Amino acid sequence: MVDKTEIEAFQRDGVTVLRGILTPEWRAQLESAIEENMANPGPYGKNHTEPGRPGAYFGDYVNWKRIKAFKDVCDSGPLGRIAGELMGAERTQLFHEHVLVKEPGTADPTPWHQDLPYYCMDGTKTVSIWVPMDPVKKEVCPHFIAGSHKGAVTYVPRRFKTLAPLEGDTSTYEPFPDIDEERDAGKLLSWDLQPGDAVAFDYHTLHNAPPNTAGTRRRAVSFRFMGEDCRYVARSHAVSPPFNEMGLKLNMGDPMPEDWFPVVWKRG
Repeated sequence: MVDKTEIEAFQRDGVTVLRGILTPEWRAQLESAIEENMANPGPYGKNHTEPGRPGAYFGDYVNWKRIKAFKDVCDSGPLGRIAGELMGAERTQLFHEHVLVKEPGTADPTPWHQDLPYYCMDGTKTVSIWVPMDPVKKEVCPHFIAGSHKGAVTYVPRRFKTLAPLEGDTSTYEPFPDIDEERDAGKLLSWDLQPGDAVAFDYHTLHNAPPNTAGTRRRAVSFRFMGEDCRYVARSHAVSPPFNEMGLKLNMGDPMPEDWFPVVWKRG
């Protein structure tokens, strides 16, 4: 059961910390799943660090059909229920999982962005649950701007390396806001985390991910969930994950099909 204060924080700030939600058994399964994923990446798995730059930043997604633990922790485990309770949803669908591993000394940050404009869906009931496998200091934990989800404003989606708008028509989005971390320090949220903890945030919430300056790996899986009001959107620009390239064929406003996005929890 999600604590009332966690639901209130999620609704108020667009992000909340979740303490001790995964048992050692579930953590061990996810650690093995990450190692399996890194040893055998899917077609979209790669090292995002530029050649010649220090460290390495592995990312891959949509492997839950071949790596069983990614879905198991959502339906047999607690994540689907937690997502549904945070969203106030009647049911939870898994949009996808995303493995993110920053090796020690990785200098590449993930710049400020919000997730929704990168996705081929829209809706009010959304949540990502970012689950680290290693201790994470506040300094290298993703940072969030409290309340930035309010109003459901969507900003121009940008390339992470160049900060240029994604290829295609992005004229329907608001210009990306100027974010000054010193000026906005009072709104920034991040936490010291231990294995078993997680951070949950709305797809509209602005966030970044600092470089991994720690002396240890930062392994994490981000599980992206949708509630029953979410529908397919045909974006006029590139999306990630590129579900259309993977074979998904839908019309604007269609429900998200369960064979692609499985239901992992239902209320009652």
